[in-house]
Amino acid sequence: MILQALVHHPNISHICPSKNGQMQNIKNIIFDYGNVIFSIDFKRVQQAFKDLGIENVDEFYGHLQQDPIFDAFERGHITAQQFRERVREKAQKPELSDEEIDAAWNKILIGIEQGNHELLLKLKDKYRTFLLSNINEIHLNFILRYLKEEFGFDGNEHLFERVYYSHLSGKRKPQIDFFEQVLRENNLKVEETLFIDDSPQHLAGAQQLGIHTFLMKSPDSIQRYFERNGLL
Repeated sequence: MILQALVHHPNISHICPSKNGQMQNIKNIIFDYGNVIFSIDFKRVQQAFKDLGIENVDEFYGHLQQDPIFDAFERGHITAQQFRERVREKAQKPELSDEEIDAAWNKILIGIEQGNHELLLKLKDKYRTFLLSNINEIHLNFILRYLKEEFGFDGNEHLFERVYYSHLSGKRKPQIDFFEQVLRENNLKVEETLFIDDSPQHLAGAQQLGIHTFLMKSPDSIQRYFERNGLL
């Protein structure tokens, strides 16, 4: 059994596999996308929702709590148009256009830190790597355009062995069965698997299955994490 230890780092709270005797045992790495690979900013989207006329935006959409419409959208249980209608309802502005709503919603998306893609390709050569993202149709369309325009990439598939998007899977983190699906479909052993995410509640789901976890918090980055832990 691989031991786990709490590793202290300035301004960072996380759970991580212990450094002694475990590095060679990690064979699989599952990555979250937002604020792990692709930078996001909740304050920007909250301000954008305020500008649309939505009150109490902390209750409507935040890092730790949100309107049920967001979970439904991330599970693919509602369409983009149904999501937009809910935003119009909350803003009490039926005249809002699809483009205005999409632009506000996409304000959360910042971009890819230089070096992240190169790191992922290096890691793919050494480990079995996977992407597990809570995402939705509007954000994914924006990201796909961004990846094509900025890097010439047709999506993220070439960076990982397999990609899992919540709205296409019908599940979202921290659902246990979402993690179980990744483990089962790829024959992964929990004791050989590391999951990296920026949300404590998502790590909790993985931890229930015995998966090793790391909480990514600013100003840390995956590049610094893998360098200091000798995982490259």
